[in-house]
Amino acid sequence: MSNDLTQFLDQWRFEPDEVLVRIIPGDDGRSKIQLRVDLGVLQMEMEGRPDGVRPKGCESWLEYYERRQRKHDETHPDSAPFLLGEKDCLRLWREAVQYYHRYLSFWHLDMFEWCARDTTRNLRLFGFVRAHARDERLKLQFDQWRPYVAMMHARAVATPLLQQRLVNEGLQAIEAGIETIREFLDEYDQGHRAEECVELESLEQWREEILAAEQRAVENRPKSKLELLRRRLEAAVAAEEFEEAARFRDQIRKLKTKD
Repeated sequence: MSNDLTQFLDQWRFEPDEVLVRIIPGDDGRSKIQLRVDLGVLQMEMEGRPDGVRPKGCESWLEYYERRQRKHDETHPDSAPFLLGEKDCLRLWREAVQYYHRYLSFWHLDMFEWCARDTTRNLRLFGFVRAHARDERLKLQFDQWRPYVAMMHARAVATPLLQQRLVNEGLQAIEAGIETIREFLDEYDQGHRAEECVELESLEQWREEILAAEQRAVENRPKSKLELLRRRLEAAVAAEEFEEAARFRDQIRKLKTKD
C-alpha cells in the first residue's frame, strides 16, 4: 500500500471556512473521529486520550501526575509540596491540545454530552496545573484558556437542555459558565475589563436572548381559553379553512353563553 495520502485527501477536500469532521468505523471495531485540517487529517479515539496512547499505563498524563501527586502527599505530608516541572507541563499542554481538537469536533457533530465531558476534563487539567506548576509562567500558559473552555462547556451543557425546553436548567448552566469566567477575571485582577472578555460577552448575550424570547412567549401566550379560540379562528379564516373556522365560532359562542 502506498504511503502517499494525496488520493485519500482529494476525496475529502479541505474547506478553509468550514469545520469538516466525521465519525468513521475503525479497523479495530471502534469508531474514530476524523477532523480535516489544511495539511491532512487528525484521527482521534472516542474514549480516553484522543491518540489512544496510555502514558505509563494511565489513561493520560493528567491521571499519571494526579496519581503521583496523591502518592507524594500521602508519603511526604511534611515535606515540600508536589510540583510540576517544565517537561511535565509540556506533556500536559500537548495532551490538552489533543482534547481541544476532540471537544471541538464533538461540538460540530452536535455531540454535546461528549463535548461537555472533554471540556470538563481540560478545566480539571488547568486547575491541577494552577495548583502544582513551579512558576506563574507555566500556570498562565494553561490558565489563559480557562474562559474559552468554560464558555464551550456552558454551551455544551446548556444547548441540549434548551432543545428539550428545559429553560431554567439551561440558564443555570449558562450562569455557571458566566460565574467561572468572572472568577477567572477576579483572580487576575481583571474584573474591570469584563466588557473586553469576548467569552463572557458571548454567554451574557446568549442569556439575554433566551430571557427575551421567554418574555415574548409569556406576553404572546393566550390568557384564557376564549382568547386561544379567537386566535385559532383568525388563523383558520386566514387559511380559508372555513369548516374549522365555523367549529371555532361555535365553541366561542358556547363559552360566551356560559359566561
